[in-house]
Amino acid sequence: MAQPRAFLQSLFEAAIAAADPAHCVPPNLPEPPQGRTIVIGAGKAAASMARAVEQQWAGDLTGLVVTRYGHAVPTSRIQVREAAHPVPDTAGLEASREIMSLVSDLSPDDLVLCLISGGGSALLPLPIDGLTLEDKQEVNKALLRSGATIGEMNCVRRHLSAIKGGRLAAACHPATVVTLLVSDVPGDDPINIASGPTVPDPTTCADALEILDRYGIDPAPAVLEVLTSGRGETIKPGDKRLMQADVRMIATPQMALEAAAKVAAQHGLASHILGDAIEGEARDVGKVLAGIALQAARRGQPFTPPCVLLSGGETTVTVRGQGRGGRNVEFLLSLAATLDGHPGIHALAGDTDGVDGLEEIAGAYLASDSIDRAWAMGISVKKSLAENDGHSFFESLGDGIVTGPTLTNVNDFRAILITEEAARHAD
Repeated sequence: MAQPRAFLQSLFEAAIAAADPAHCVPPNLPEPPQGRTIVIGAGKAAASMARAVEQQWAGDLTGLVVTRYGHAVPTSRIQVREAAHPVPDTAGLEASREIMSLVSDLSPDDLVLCLISGGGSALLPLPIDGLTLEDKQEVNKALLRSGATIGEMNCVRRHLSAIKGGRLAAACHPATVVTLLVSDVPGDDPINIASGPTVPDPTTCADALEILDRYGIDPAPAVLEVLTSGRGETIKPGDKRLMQADVRMIATPQMALEAAAKVAAQHGLASHILGDAIEGEARDVGKVLAGIALQAARRGQPFTPPCVLLSGGETTVTVRGQGRGGRNVEFLLSLAATLDGHPGIHALAGDTDGVDGLEEIAGAYLASDSIDRAWAMGISVKKSLAENDGHSFFESLGDGIVTGPTLTNVNDFRAILITEEAARHAD
């Protein structure tokens, strides 16, 4: 086996490669229609998905997709717009309007190919009548800081939108709609991937109100009116306008974890996938997984070292400090504090889109000596955790991981390596 950091990074790279649209899109393309083909989409992988479509599609097509700033790739027939994520901006608003205009006058012979991946919620911020972009920005910021799950955030977003919650597919009627999904959400529920613009939504305005109340978010009067009046109700299951909708899941967190497990096997190392949909506070998940790793090191239970523990999903961070961080480095700080420098245990955590939090940093590597090296520099892991300052902590050690835009997104990746050394140092 390679050195721990290089080994763990190879697992991360394999997970990202498994969700590369160049591999995932072509086998899932539909047959060309008798009429027009319109390609639309949104998400961090939308541009790379559009490029894959262009490279495989023999017939005529036109369209527009919107992706995060810095995630565009060259295309010839499908326009690519860039916009802000995670807090939406006017570029996303204008792109949303253009997409709705493209599908406003279709026939039953036409095909709409919709390319959706994680990040699409912020990139399609078209508000329902009576709301402004600023209204949605404020709600979005409050939700991001609240500790709400991705499912809860997207429930609110759907009911404030003129494009999400099935509304985009309804606008395409009577054309056939085929949606290719790259999942970045726990459980791979299509309604939560970019807030489900092409799938029916069983949740209600009352559900959205309850979520805002649960997290103590006091929305603007216009937002409250949309939800209390019921004007924000989404397209429900059974709606005839969505009867021609075909949803195809082409890449998921589980696929990424399985790809990483194959690489571990090639190194002769047993791997154990703990779950592809782990949620909760990142620091709590860090404590739990540290406990499992220590039990394996000390007792050989439930897994015998050497081995690697793999997991995915989307944790949350309730921001209380003033530091620079994201959910993956928050997880690693908590893991480090609980492991307390146990020899022979190493970890890597990163977001498969290359962005953990608000910065162009994918995540970080945690070595068994990270705490000691930090102390030598006058840095406390517990103080860094209290300040939500994971990026600063790992940058100081030279252990931040920067991938640049990966042009895909299947959520968080976590790998904990428990070596034979860890077992030899059992208490």
